[in-house]
Amino acid sequence: MQRKFSQGKLLQLVVGDITRMAADAIVNAANSALAGGGGVDGAIHRAGGASIMRELDRIRAATGGCPTGSAVVTGAGLLPARFVFHAVGPVYRDGMHGEADSLASCYRTCLALAEQHGAATLSFLPSAPVRTAIPSAKPPSSHSGKLPAIWRRKIRNFAK
Repeated sequence: MQRKFSQGKLLQLVVGDITRMAADAIVNAANSALAGGGGVDGAIHRAGGASIMRELDRIRAATGGCPTGSAVVTGAGLLPARFVFHAVGPVYRDGMHGEADSLASCYRTCLALAEQHGAATLSFLPSAPVRTAIPSAKPPSSHSGKLPAIWRRKIRNFAK
């Protein structure tokens, strides 16, 4: 699926392995400590090699981490990209703690970083860089995996 926007911009939805898709930048869902993790973050680190974590170690030593709603840039190591944007998304609680604004900030930050670094193509995961917290009192089946309506509206309007 693809959609064309003004000024020649194109949004294309592709199914595949983000660690194998050629792009100028890959957007990674990072934690605020920039300490690496599991899931897609772990896959990006494994596929990209140790140089990505070495760069994050230097950034962490200089800044202490990355706040929610922001992102930092590293090289892409062995990935088929030039950069990895490590975006720290919100942990969804109930939609009433600024999660939608933090998520929109992640996307705006990554788009600004792309412009700053001359990255014309970006690989985002669906809803990345959102991290979802499911309270342990609720069984996983109670979580639909869908973004709340307020997030969908905010994402749709994040560029405004």
